[in-house]
Amino acid sequence: MENQTVQTQELLTKWGLRNSTVYRNPSVPLLYQLSMSQQQSEDPTVRPDSINNTGALVAYSGKKCGRVPKDKRIIKDEVTERDVWWGDVNIGLTQDSYNEVEKIALEYLNNREKLFIIDGYAGWDVNYRLRIRVFCTRPYHALFMKNMLIRPNDEELKKDFSGDVDFYIFNAGPQTIQKPIEGIKSEGCVAVNLTERKMVILGTQYAGEMKKGVFGVTHYLFPKQGILTLHSSANEGENGDVTLLFGLSGTGKTTLSADPKRKLIGDDEHAWSDNGIFNIEGGCYAKCVDLSKEKEPEIYNAIKFGAVLENIEYYSEETREVDFTNISITENTRVSYPLEYILGAKFPAQGSHPKNIFFLTCDAYGVLPPVSMLTPEQAMYHFISGYTAKVAGTEVGVKEPQATFSACFGEAFLALHPTLYANMLAEKIKKYDTKVWLINTGWSGGKYGVGQRMSLKYTRGIIDLIHSGELKDVEFDNFPIFNFAIPKQAKNIPTQILNPKNTWKNPEEFEKQVLELAEKFQINFKKYEDKATQEVINAGPKF
Repeated sequence: MENQTVQTQELLTKWGLRNSTVYRNPSVPLLYQLSMSQQQSEDPTVRPDSINNTGALVAYSGKKCGRVPKDKRIIKDEVTERDVWWGDVNIGLTQDSYNEVEKIALEYLNNREKLFIIDGYAGWDVNYRLRIRVFCTRPYHALFMKNMLIRPNDEELKKDFSGDVDFYIFNAGPQTIQKPIEGIKSEGCVAVNLTERKMVILGTQYAGEMKKGVFGVTHYLFPKQGILTLHSSANEGENGDVTLLFGLSGTGKTTLSADPKRKLIGDDEHAWSDNGIFNIEGGCYAKCVDLSKEKEPEIYNAIKFGAVLENIEYYSEETREVDFTNISITENTRVSYPLEYILGAKFPAQGSHPKNIFFLTCDAYGVLPPVSMLTPEQAMYHFISGYTAKVAGTEVGVKEPQATFSACFGEAFLALHPTLYANMLAEKIKKYDTKVWLINTGWSGGKYGVGQRMSLKYTRGIIDLIHSGELKDVEFDNFPIFNFAIPKQAKNIPTQILNPKNTWKNPEEFEKQVLELAEKFQINFKKYEDKATQEVINAGPKF
Protein backbone atom coordinates (compact mmCIF):
# COMPACT_ATOMS: atom_id res chain seq x y z
CA MET A 1 0.00 0.00 0.00
CA GLU A 2 2.86 2.35 0.89
CA ASN A 3 4.55 1.57 -2.44
CA GLN A 4 1.33 2.31 -4.32
CA THR A 5 1.00 5.64 -2.48
CA VAL A 6 4.51 6.59 -3.56
CA GLN A 7 3.78 5.60 -7.16
CA THR A 8 0.56 7.62 -7.13
CA GLN A 9 2.41 10.65 -5.79
CA GLU A 10 5.02 10.30 -8.52
CA LEU A 11 2.46 10.21 -11.33
CA LEU A 12 0.69 13.25 -9.82
CA THR A 13 3.97 15.14 -9.70
CA LYS A 14 4.60 14.34 -13.36
CA TRP A 15 1.56 16.48 -14.27
CA GLY A 16 1.98 19.09 -11.53
CA LEU A 17 -1.05 17.81 -9.58
CA ARG A 18 -1.19 18.28 -5.80
CA ASN A 19 -4.67 17.12 -4.82
CA SER A 20 -5.16 16.37 -1.13
CA THR A 21 -7.39 13.34 -1.70
CA VAL A 22 -6.70 10.94 -4.57
CA TYR A 23 -8.64 7.75 -5.28
CA ARG A 24 -6.65 5.48 -7.55
CA ASN A 25 -8.64 2.55 -8.97
CA PRO A 26 -11.29 2.75 -6.21
CA SER A 27 -13.76 -0.07 -5.70
CA VAL A 28 -17.29 0.10 -7.09
CA PRO A 29 -18.91 0.39 -3.62
CA LEU A 30 -16.58 3.29 -2.75
CA LEU A 31 -17.47 5.09 -5.96
CA TYR A 32 -21.16 4.67 -5.12
CA GLN A 33 -20.57 6.10 -1.64
CA LEU A 34 -18.62 9.07 -3.00
CA SER A 35 -21.29 9.69 -5.65
CA MET A 36 -23.91 10.01 -2.93
CA SER A 37 -21.82 12.10 -0.53
CA GLN A 38 -20.18 14.78 -2.65
CA GLN A 39 -21.41 17.55 -4.89
CA GLN A 40 -21.13 16.02 -8.35
CA SER A 41 -20.59 19.07 -10.50
CA GLU A 42 -20.16 22.79 -10.36
CA ASP A 43 -22.73 23.07 -13.15
CA PRO A 44 -26.11 23.84 -11.50
CA THR A 45 -27.96 22.21 -14.40
CA VAL A 46 -26.52 18.80 -13.51
CA ARG A 47 -28.70 16.70 -11.21
CA PRO A 48 -27.14 14.81 -8.32
CA ASP A 49 -26.46 11.11 -8.84
CA SER A 50 -28.82 8.49 -7.42
CA ILE A 51 -29.42 4.72 -7.33
CA ASN A 52 -32.27 3.05 -9.19
CA ASN A 53 -34.44 0.17 -7.97
CA THR A 54 -32.15 -2.49 -9.49
CA GLY A 55 -28.96 -1.06 -7.95
CA ALA A 56 -27.46 0.84 -10.91
CA LEU A 57 -25.85 4.26 -10.44
CA VAL A 58 -27.94 6.93 -12.19
CA ALA A 59 -25.91 9.91 -13.40
CA TYR A 60 -26.49 13.02 -15.48
CA SER A 61 -24.13 14.75 -17.88
CA GLY A 62 -25.76 18.19 -17.91
CA LYS A 63 -26.32 20.23 -21.08
CA LYS A 64 -24.48 17.85 -23.40
CA CYS A 65 -26.03 14.40 -23.61
CA GLY A 66 -24.05 13.14 -26.58
CA ARG A 67 -20.75 13.60 -28.36
CA VAL A 68 -20.03 16.97 -29.98
CA PRO A 69 -18.03 16.05 -33.12
CA LYS A 70 -17.56 19.72 -34.08
CA ASP A 71 -15.64 20.29 -30.84
CA LYS A 72 -13.14 17.48 -31.50
CA ARG A 73 -9.63 18.59 -32.44
CA ILE A 74 -6.53 16.64 -33.49
CA ILE A 75 -3.15 18.23 -32.89
CA LYS A 76 -1.49 18.86 -36.25
CA ASP A 77 2.27 18.41 -36.04
CA GLU A 78 5.06 17.13 -38.28
CA VAL A 79 3.94 13.52 -37.78
CA THR A 80 0.15 13.77 -37.92
CA GLU A 81 0.12 16.29 -40.77
CA ARG A 82 1.28 13.55 -43.13
CA ASP A 83 -1.06 10.70 -42.23
CA VAL A 84 -4.25 11.94 -40.53
CA TRP A 85 -7.40 12.20 -42.67
CA TRP A 86 -7.92 15.97 -42.27
CA GLY A 87 -11.30 17.57 -42.91
CA ASP A 88 -14.68 17.77 -41.19
CA VAL A 89 -14.04 14.59 -39.20
CA ASN A 90 -10.53 15.49 -38.01
CA ILE A 91 -10.10 19.22 -37.48
CA GLY A 92 -6.56 20.39 -36.82
CA LEU A 93 -5.29 22.30 -33.78
CA THR A 94 -1.83 23.77 -33.23
CA GLN A 95 0.47 22.54 -30.48
CA ASP A 96 0.38 25.98 -28.84
CA SER A 97 -3.43 25.92 -28.66
CA TYR A 98 -3.34 22.40 -27.26
CA ASN A 99 -0.90 23.51 -24.57
CA GLU A 100 -3.36 26.20 -23.50
CA VAL A 101 -6.23 23.70 -23.40
CA GLU A 102 -4.19 21.21 -21.37
CA LYS A 103 -3.15 23.95 -18.94
CA ILE A 104 -6.81 24.85 -18.29
CA ALA A 105 -7.65 21.18 -17.70
CA LEU A 106 -4.75 20.53 -15.31
CA GLU A 107 -5.49 23.71 -13.35
CA TYR A 108 -9.10 22.61 -12.96
CA LEU A 109 -8.11 19.08 -11.87
CA ASN A 110 -5.55 20.54 -9.46
CA ASN A 111 -8.10 22.77 -7.75
CA ARG A 112 -10.52 19.99 -6.93
CA GLU A 113 -10.54 18.48 -3.47
CA LYS A 114 -10.90 14.94 -4.81
CA LEU A 115 -9.28 13.37 -7.86
CA PHE A 116 -9.94 9.96 -9.39
CA ILE A 117 -7.41 7.92 -11.35
CA ILE A 118 -8.52 4.86 -13.33
CA ASP A 119 -6.03 2.49 -14.97
CA GLY A 120 -7.12 -0.04 -17.58
CA TYR A 121 -6.38 -1.72 -20.88
CA ALA A 122 -7.80 -1.14 -24.36
CA GLY A 123 -7.68 -4.48 -26.19
CA TRP A 124 -8.06 -8.08 -24.97
CA ASP A 125 -5.08 -9.40 -26.94
CA VAL A 126 -2.15 -9.13 -24.51
CA ASN A 127 0.22 -8.66 -27.45
CA TYR A 128 -1.40 -5.44 -28.58
CA ARG A 129 -3.36 -3.94 -25.68
CA LEU A 130 -2.85 -0.28 -24.77
CA ARG A 131 -2.41 0.91 -21.19
CA ILE A 132 -4.83 3.79 -20.51
CA ARG A 133 -4.87 6.17 -17.53
CA VAL A 134 -7.83 8.46 -16.81
CA PHE A 135 -7.84 11.52 -14.52
CA CYS A 136 -11.31 12.82 -13.60
CA THR A 137 -13.25 14.51 -10.79
CA ARG A 138 -16.68 12.83 -10.97
CA PRO A 139 -17.22 9.37 -9.47
CA TYR A 140 -19.64 8.68 -12.34
CA HIS A 141 -16.86 9.20 -14.89
CA ALA A 142 -14.50 6.99 -12.90
CA LEU A 143 -17.03 4.15 -12.70
CA PHE A 144 -17.88 4.53 -16.38
CA MET A 145 -14.26 4.03 -17.43
CA LYS A 146 -13.81 1.27 -14.86
CA ASN A 147 -16.57 -0.49 -16.81
CA MET A 148 -15.44 0.38 -20.32
CA LEU A 149 -11.71 -0.35 -19.99
CA ILE A 150 -10.45 -3.86 -19.32
CA ARG A 151 -9.71 -4.07 -15.63
CA PRO A 152 -6.17 -5.16 -14.74
CA ASN A 153 -5.66 -7.54 -11.82
CA ASP A 154 -3.33 -6.67 -8.93
CA GLU A 155 -0.32 -8.25 -10.60
CA GLU A 156 -0.97 -6.39 -13.87
CA LEU A 157 -1.39 -3.10 -12.01
CA LYS A 158 2.05 -3.53 -10.45
CA LYS A 159 3.67 -4.67 -13.69
CA ASP A 160 2.05 -2.38 -16.28
CA PHE A 161 0.78 0.67 -14.40
CA SER A 162 3.52 1.56 -11.92
CA GLY A 163 4.95 4.21 -14.26
CA ASP A 164 4.08 5.82 -17.58
CA VAL A 165 1.30 4.35 -19.75
CA ASP A 166 0.43 4.39 -23.46
CA PHE A 167 -2.32 7.01 -23.36
CA TYR A 168 -3.65 9.62 -20.91
CA ILE A 169 -7.12 11.17 -20.59
CA PHE A 170 -7.54 14.40 -18.61
CA ASN A 171 -11.29 14.79 -18.11
CA ALA A 172 -12.01 18.30 -16.85
CA GLY A 173 -15.47 18.27 -18.43
CA PRO A 174 -17.20 20.55 -15.89
CA GLN A 175 -14.73 23.33 -16.77
CA THR A 176 -15.57 25.43 -19.80
CA ILE A 177 -13.16 27.50 -21.89
CA GLN A 178 -13.47 31.12 -20.78
CA LYS A 179 -11.00 32.82 -23.12
CA PRO A 180 -10.29 32.90 -26.88
CA ILE A 181 -7.97 30.13 -28.07
CA GLU A 182 -6.93 29.89 -31.71
CA GLY A 183 -8.77 27.02 -33.42
CA ILE A 184 -11.40 26.63 -30.68
CA LYS A 185 -14.88 27.87 -31.60
CA SER A 186 -16.96 27.04 -28.50
CA GLU A 187 -16.71 26.71 -24.72
CA GLY A 188 -15.93 23.03 -25.06
CA CYS A 189 -13.15 21.02 -26.66
CA VAL A 190 -12.06 17.40 -26.96
CA ALA A 191 -8.41 17.74 -27.94
CA VAL A 192 -6.47 14.62 -28.93
CA ASN A 193 -2.67 14.74 -29.10
CA LEU A 194 -1.76 11.58 -31.01
CA THR A 195 1.98 12.19 -30.95
CA GLU A 196 2.17 12.84 -27.20
CA ARG A 197 -0.63 10.30 -26.59
CA LYS A 198 -2.85 12.53 -24.50
CA MET A 199 -6.46 13.69 -24.62
CA VAL A 200 -8.10 16.64 -22.86
CA ILE A 201 -11.84 17.08 -22.31
CA LEU A 202 -13.32 20.51 -21.49
CA GLY A 203 -16.90 21.79 -21.56
CA THR A 204 -18.73 18.46 -21.75
CA GLN A 205 -19.55 15.92 -19.06
CA TYR A 206 -20.87 13.28 -21.46
CA ALA A 207 -18.94 10.11 -20.54
CA GLY A 208 -19.05 8.70 -24.07
CA GLU A 209 -16.38 11.20 -25.13
CA MET A 210 -13.81 9.17 -23.17
CA LYS A 211 -14.88 5.84 -24.65
CA LYS A 212 -14.85 7.09 -28.23
CA GLY A 213 -11.65 9.03 -27.62
CA VAL A 214 -9.88 5.76 -26.85
CA PHE A 215 -11.48 4.16 -29.91
CA GLY A 216 -10.25 6.99 -32.12
CA VAL A 217 -6.71 6.55 -30.81
CA THR A 218 -6.77 2.83 -31.66
CA HIS A 219 -7.87 3.79 -35.17
CA TYR A 220 -4.59 5.69 -35.47
CA LEU A 221 -2.15 3.43 -33.60
CA PHE A 222 -3.36 -0.10 -34.43
CA PRO A 223 -3.26 0.13 -38.26
CA LYS A 224 0.40 1.13 -38.00
CA GLN A 225 0.94 -2.37 -36.53
CA GLY A 226 -1.11 -4.07 -39.25
CA ILE A 227 -4.19 -4.30 -37.02
CA LEU A 228 -7.56 -3.31 -38.52
CA THR A 229 -9.88 -1.42 -36.15
CA LEU A 230 -13.59 -2.06 -36.62
CA HIS A 231 -16.77 -0.32 -35.47
CA SER A 232 -18.65 -3.58 -35.21
CA SER A 233 -20.07 -6.19 -32.89
CA ALA A 234 -18.76 -9.76 -32.86
CA ASN A 235 -20.03 -13.15 -31.74
CA GLU A 236 -18.87 -16.76 -31.90
CA GLY A 237 -20.64 -20.03 -32.70
CA GLU A 238 -20.30 -23.39 -31.00
CA ASN A 239 -17.63 -24.45 -33.49
CA GLY A 240 -15.55 -21.32 -32.88
CA ASP A 241 -16.69 -19.55 -36.06
CA VAL A 242 -16.61 -15.77 -35.61
CA THR A 243 -19.00 -13.26 -37.21
CA LEU A 244 -18.58 -9.50 -37.39
CA LEU A 245 -21.66 -7.28 -37.67
CA PHE A 246 -21.40 -3.69 -38.94
CA GLY A 247 -24.32 -1.29 -38.92
CA LEU A 248 -25.32 2.29 -38.16
CA SER A 249 -28.10 3.24 -35.75
CA GLY A 250 -31.43 1.56 -36.50
CA THR A 251 -30.04 -1.34 -38.55
CA GLY A 252 -30.56 -3.97 -35.84
CA LYS A 253 -26.89 -4.57 -35.01
CA THR A 254 -27.45 -4.87 -31.25
CA THR A 255 -30.49 -7.13 -31.64
CA LEU A 256 -28.89 -9.45 -34.21
CA SER A 257 -25.61 -9.64 -32.25
CA ALA A 258 -27.47 -11.00 -29.23
CA ASP A 259 -27.93 -14.51 -30.59
CA PRO A 260 -28.76 -17.15 -27.94
CA LYS A 261 -26.94 -19.76 -30.04
CA ARG A 262 -23.69 -17.76 -30.05
CA LYS A 263 -21.34 -16.19 -27.50
CA LEU A 264 -20.93 -12.41 -27.52
CA ILE A 265 -17.33 -11.24 -27.97
CA GLY A 266 -18.30 -7.57 -27.92
CA ASP A 267 -20.98 -5.12 -28.99
CA ASP A 268 -19.18 -2.13 -30.51
CA GLU A 269 -15.38 -1.91 -30.91
CA HIS A 270 -13.06 -4.63 -32.26
CA ALA A 271 -9.69 -5.12 -33.87
CA TRP A 272 -8.46 -7.74 -36.36
CA SER A 273 -4.82 -8.79 -36.02
CA ASP A 274 -2.80 -11.73 -37.35
CA ASN A 275 -4.04 -13.63 -34.28
CA GLY A 276 -7.72 -13.07 -35.02
CA ILE A 277 -10.43 -10.80 -33.60
CA PHE A 278 -10.33 -9.12 -30.19
CA ASN A 279 -12.64 -6.75 -28.36
CA ILE A 280 -11.10 -3.38 -27.55
CA GLU A 281 -13.37 -2.77 -24.55
CA GLY A 282 -14.06 -4.29 -21.17
CA GLY A 283 -17.71 -3.28 -21.14
CA CYS A 284 -20.79 -2.28 -23.13
CA TYR A 285 -22.45 1.10 -23.66
CA ALA A 286 -25.99 0.36 -24.80
CA LYS A 287 -28.86 2.60 -25.81
CA CYS A 288 -31.80 2.53 -23.39
CA VAL A 289 -34.62 4.23 -25.29
CA ASP A 290 -37.70 1.95 -25.24
CA LEU A 291 -35.64 -0.80 -23.59
CA SER A 292 -37.69 -3.73 -22.27
CA LYS A 293 -36.98 -7.13 -20.79
CA GLU A 294 -38.95 -8.76 -23.59
CA LYS A 295 -37.10 -7.08 -26.48
CA GLU A 296 -33.52 -7.06 -25.14
CA PRO A 297 -33.27 -9.18 -21.99
CA GLU A 298 -29.45 -9.26 -21.99
CA ILE A 299 -29.17 -5.48 -21.71
CA TYR A 300 -32.14 -5.16 -19.35
CA ASN A 301 -30.73 -7.73 -16.92
CA ALA A 302 -27.31 -6.03 -16.96
CA ILE A 303 -28.77 -2.93 -15.24
CA LYS A 304 -27.70 -3.75 -11.69
CA PHE A 305 -25.09 -2.79 -9.09
CA GLY A 306 -21.99 -1.54 -10.91
CA ALA A 307 -23.83 -0.39 -14.04
CA VAL A 308 -24.18 3.31 -14.87
CA LEU A 309 -27.49 4.62 -16.22
CA GLU A 310 -27.03 7.94 -17.99
CA ASN A 311 -29.55 10.76 -18.43
CA ILE A 312 -32.70 8.75 -17.70
CA GLU A 313 -35.96 9.64 -15.92
CA TYR A 314 -37.80 7.69 -13.21
CA TYR A 315 -41.48 6.80 -13.22
CA SER A 316 -41.34 7.83 -9.58
CA GLU A 317 -38.61 9.29 -7.38
CA GLU A 318 -39.92 7.12 -4.56
CA THR A 319 -39.77 3.74 -6.35
CA ARG A 320 -36.75 4.67 -8.51
CA GLU A 321 -38.11 2.55 -11.35
CA VAL A 322 -36.74 3.76 -14.68
CA ASP A 323 -39.05 4.96 -17.46
CA PHE A 324 -37.18 3.85 -20.56
CA THR A 325 -39.78 5.45 -22.84
CA ASN A 326 -39.13 8.92 -21.41
CA ILE A 327 -36.82 10.95 -23.65
CA SER A 328 -37.46 14.35 -22.07
CA ILE A 329 -33.75 14.71 -21.22
CA THR A 330 -32.41 13.11 -24.40
CA GLU A 331 -33.12 10.34 -26.90
CA ASN A 332 -29.56 9.20 -26.24
CA THR A 333 -30.25 7.51 -22.89
CA ARG A 334 -27.51 4.97 -22.16
CA VAL A 335 -26.27 2.29 -19.80
CA SER A 336 -22.66 1.25 -19.21
CA TYR A 337 -21.82 -2.13 -17.66
CA PRO A 338 -18.95 -4.65 -17.57
CA LEU A 339 -18.92 -7.32 -20.27
CA GLU A 340 -19.31 -10.05 -17.64
CA TYR A 341 -22.83 -8.77 -16.92
CA ILE A 342 -23.91 -10.32 -20.24
CA LEU A 343 -24.91 -13.95 -19.84
CA GLY A 344 -23.00 -16.01 -22.39
CA ALA A 345 -20.28 -13.43 -23.08
CA LYS A 346 -16.93 -14.95 -24.05
CA PHE A 347 -13.78 -14.54 -21.95
CA PRO A 348 -11.19 -13.61 -22.89
CA ALA A 349 -13.11 -11.50 -25.40
CA GLN A 350 -11.30 -12.59 -28.53
CA GLY A 351 -11.72 -15.18 -31.27
CA SER A 352 -10.40 -16.60 -34.51
CA HIS A 353 -10.37 -14.89 -37.89
CA PRO A 354 -13.99 -14.17 -38.89
CA LYS A 355 -15.75 -16.66 -41.14
CA ASN A 356 -18.51 -14.19 -42.04
CA ILE A 357 -18.98 -10.43 -42.05
CA PHE A 358 -22.41 -8.77 -42.19
CA PHE A 359 -22.91 -5.21 -43.40
CA LEU A 360 -26.34 -4.31 -42.00
CA THR A 361 -28.35 -1.60 -43.71
CA CYS A 362 -31.85 -0.32 -43.08
CA ASP A 363 -32.82 0.56 -46.65
CA ALA A 364 -35.90 2.78 -46.37
CA TYR A 365 -36.15 2.96 -50.17
CA GLY A 366 -37.13 -0.73 -50.15
CA VAL A 367 -34.97 -1.72 -53.13
CA LEU A 368 -31.98 -3.59 -51.67
CA PRO A 369 -32.23 -7.39 -51.36
CA PRO A 370 -32.57 -8.94 -47.88
CA VAL A 371 -29.22 -10.68 -48.47
CA SER A 372 -26.44 -10.28 -51.04
CA MET A 373 -23.04 -11.97 -51.21
CA LEU A 374 -20.30 -9.45 -51.99
CA THR A 375 -17.03 -9.80 -53.87
CA PRO A 376 -13.89 -8.45 -52.10
CA GLU A 377 -14.04 -5.32 -54.27
CA GLN A 378 -17.74 -4.82 -53.49
CA ALA A 379 -16.94 -5.36 -49.82
CA MET A 380 -14.41 -2.52 -49.98
CA TYR A 381 -16.84 -0.23 -51.82
CA HIS A 382 -19.70 -0.81 -49.38
CA PHE A 383 -17.40 -0.71 -46.35
CA ILE A 384 -16.18 2.72 -47.44
CA SER A 385 -19.78 3.79 -48.19
CA GLY A 386 -21.35 2.63 -44.90
CA TYR A 387 -24.95 3.11 -46.07
CA THR A 388 -28.25 3.18 -44.23
CA ALA A 389 -31.28 5.51 -44.35
CA LYS A 390 -33.12 7.80 -41.96
CA VAL A 391 -36.90 7.61 -41.92
CA ALA A 392 -39.63 10.00 -40.82
CA GLY A 393 -39.68 10.47 -37.06
CA THR A 394 -35.98 9.82 -36.45
CA GLU A 395 -35.06 13.49 -36.72
CA VAL A 396 -37.00 16.75 -36.85
CA GLY A 397 -37.87 17.66 -40.43
CA VAL A 398 -37.31 14.21 -41.93
CA LYS A 399 -40.44 13.39 -43.95
CA GLU A 400 -39.03 11.25 -46.75
CA PRO A 401 -36.33 8.56 -46.59
CA GLN A 402 -32.86 10.09 -46.46
CA ALA A 403 -29.74 8.18 -47.44
CA THR A 404 -27.02 8.31 -44.79
CA PHE A 405 -23.41 7.34 -45.41
CA SER A 406 -20.73 6.90 -42.76
CA ALA A 407 -17.37 5.65 -44.01
CA CYS A 408 -16.40 2.26 -42.56
CA PHE A 409 -19.67 2.38 -40.57
CA GLY A 410 -17.93 4.73 -38.12
CA GLU A 411 -16.66 7.82 -39.95
CA ALA A 412 -16.57 9.96 -36.80
CA PHE A 413 -13.82 7.79 -35.31
CA LEU A 414 -11.51 7.40 -38.32
CA ALA A 415 -8.07 8.94 -37.88
CA LEU A 416 -6.77 7.80 -41.27
CA HIS A 417 -8.28 7.85 -44.78
CA PRO A 418 -11.17 5.35 -45.18
CA THR A 419 -9.48 3.60 -48.12
CA LEU A 420 -6.62 2.55 -45.82
CA TYR A 421 -9.03 0.61 -43.59
CA ALA A 422 -10.83 -0.76 -46.67
CA ASN A 423 -7.56 -2.00 -48.17
CA MET A 424 -6.71 -3.75 -44.92
CA LEU A 425 -10.17 -5.33 -44.86
CA ALA A 426 -9.80 -6.61 -48.42
CA GLU A 427 -6.40 -8.11 -47.67
CA LYS A 428 -7.72 -9.92 -44.62
CA ILE A 429 -10.92 -11.29 -46.18
CA LYS A 430 -8.87 -12.66 -49.09
CA LYS A 431 -6.19 -14.11 -46.81
CA TYR A 432 -8.62 -15.79 -44.42
CA ASP A 433 -11.38 -16.59 -46.97
CA THR A 434 -13.96 -14.52 -45.11
CA LYS A 435 -17.38 -14.17 -46.75
CA VAL A 436 -18.96 -10.71 -46.74
CA TRP A 437 -22.74 -10.27 -46.90
CA LEU A 438 -24.95 -7.19 -47.23
CA ILE A 439 -28.08 -7.66 -45.10
CA ASN A 440 -31.03 -5.31 -45.59
CA THR A 441 -33.12 -5.04 -42.42
CA GLY A 442 -35.15 -2.17 -43.89
CA TRP A 443 -38.19 -2.13 -46.16
CA SER A 444 -39.61 -4.64 -48.63
CA GLY A 445 -42.51 -4.28 -51.08
CA GLY A 446 -42.10 -0.51 -51.36
CA LYS A 447 -40.32 2.36 -49.70
CA TYR A 448 -40.98 3.56 -46.18
CA GLY A 449 -44.68 4.43 -45.85
CA VAL A 450 -45.69 1.97 -48.59
CA GLY A 451 -43.92 -1.32 -47.97
CA GLN A 452 -43.32 -3.31 -44.81
CA ARG A 453 -40.25 -3.55 -42.56
CA MET A 454 -38.29 -6.73 -43.26
CA SER A 455 -39.39 -9.49 -40.90
CA LEU A 456 -36.89 -10.03 -38.07
CA LYS A 457 -37.79 -13.72 -38.28
CA TYR A 458 -36.64 -13.88 -41.91
CA THR A 459 -33.48 -11.83 -41.22
CA ARG A 460 -32.54 -14.17 -38.37
CA GLY A 461 -33.37 -17.14 -40.61
CA ILE A 462 -31.06 -15.86 -43.35
CA ILE A 463 -28.25 -15.30 -40.86
CA ASP A 464 -28.73 -18.81 -39.46
CA LEU A 465 -28.44 -20.24 -43.00
CA ILE A 466 -25.20 -18.32 -43.51
CA HIS A 467 -23.80 -19.59 -40.22
CA SER A 468 -24.71 -23.18 -41.08
CA GLY A 469 -23.03 -22.81 -44.48
CA GLU A 470 -26.22 -23.67 -46.36
CA LEU A 471 -26.67 -20.34 -48.13
CA LYS A 472 -23.31 -20.08 -49.88
CA ASP A 473 -23.95 -23.35 -51.73
CA VAL A 474 -27.28 -22.37 -53.35
CA GLU A 475 -27.68 -20.96 -56.86
CA PHE A 476 -27.37 -17.18 -57.17
CA ASP A 477 -28.87 -14.56 -59.51
CA ASN A 478 -27.47 -11.17 -60.45
CA PHE A 479 -29.23 -8.13 -59.03
CA PRO A 480 -28.87 -5.44 -61.76
CA ILE A 481 -27.40 -1.96 -61.27
CA PHE A 482 -25.75 -2.94 -57.96
CA ASN A 483 -24.55 -6.24 -59.49
CA PHE A 484 -25.09 -8.17 -56.26
CA ALA A 485 -25.18 -11.95 -56.12
CA ILE A 486 -28.54 -12.84 -54.55
CA PRO A 487 -29.77 -16.37 -53.72
CA LYS A 488 -32.55 -17.82 -55.87
CA GLN A 489 -33.89 -19.69 -52.88
CA ALA A 490 -33.26 -20.05 -49.16
CA LYS A 491 -34.62 -22.63 -46.75
CA ASN A 492 -37.78 -21.43 -44.90
CA ILE A 493 -37.52 -17.96 -46.50
CA PRO A 494 -40.23 -16.90 -49.00
CA THR A 495 -38.62 -16.94 -52.45
CA GLN A 496 -40.48 -13.79 -53.48
CA ILE A 497 -38.68 -11.51 -50.99
CA LEU A 498 -35.16 -12.58 -52.07
CA ASN A 499 -35.42 -10.34 -55.13
CA PRO A 500 -37.04 -7.08 -53.98
CA LYS A 501 -38.43 -6.36 -57.45
CA ASN A 502 -40.85 -9.24 -56.97
CA THR A 503 -42.35 -7.59 -53.88
CA TRP A 504 -43.23 -4.29 -55.57
CA LYS A 505 -46.64 -3.82 -57.22
CA ASN A 506 -45.27 -1.25 -59.67
CA PRO A 507 -42.08 -2.47 -61.46
CA GLU A 508 -41.46 0.93 -63.05
CA GLU A 509 -41.54 2.66 -59.67
CA PHE A 510 -39.12 0.04 -58.35
CA GLU A 511 -36.64 0.71 -61.17
CA LYS A 512 -36.91 4.43 -60.52
CA GLN A 513 -36.09 3.97 -56.83
CA VAL A 514 -33.13 1.68 -57.63
CA LEU A 515 -31.63 4.32 -59.92
CA GLU A 516 -32.25 7.05 -57.37
CA LEU A 517 -30.43 5.13 -54.64
CA ALA A 518 -27.61 4.10 -57.00
CA GLU A 519 -27.02 7.74 -57.89
CA LYS A 520 -26.75 8.64 -54.20
CA PHE A 521 -24.06 5.97 -53.79
CA GLN A 522 -22.11 7.36 -56.73
CA ILE A 523 -22.31 10.95 -55.51
CA ASN A 524 -21.20 9.97 -52.01
CA PHE A 525 -18.26 7.89 -53.26
CA LYS A 526 -16.75 10.72 -55.31
CA LYS A 527 -15.02 12.10 -52.21
CA TYR A 528 -13.06 8.84 -51.84
CA GLU A 529 -12.17 8.22 -55.50
CA ASP A 530 -8.81 9.97 -55.30
CA LYS A 531 -7.49 7.23 -52.99
CA ALA A 532 -9.58 4.29 -54.28
CA THR A 533 -8.44 1.83 -56.97
CA GLN A 534 -10.36 1.56 -60.24
CA GLU A 535 -11.43 -1.97 -59.27
CA VAL A 536 -13.12 -0.66 -56.15
CA ILE A 537 -14.76 2.25 -57.99
CA ASN A 538 -16.07 -0.21 -60.59
CA ALA A 539 -17.58 -2.34 -57.80
CA GLY A 540 -20.18 0.35 -57.13
CA PRO A 541 -23.59 0.57 -58.83
CA LYS A 542 -23.54 1.10 -62.60
CA PHE A 543 -26.33 2.42 -64.83
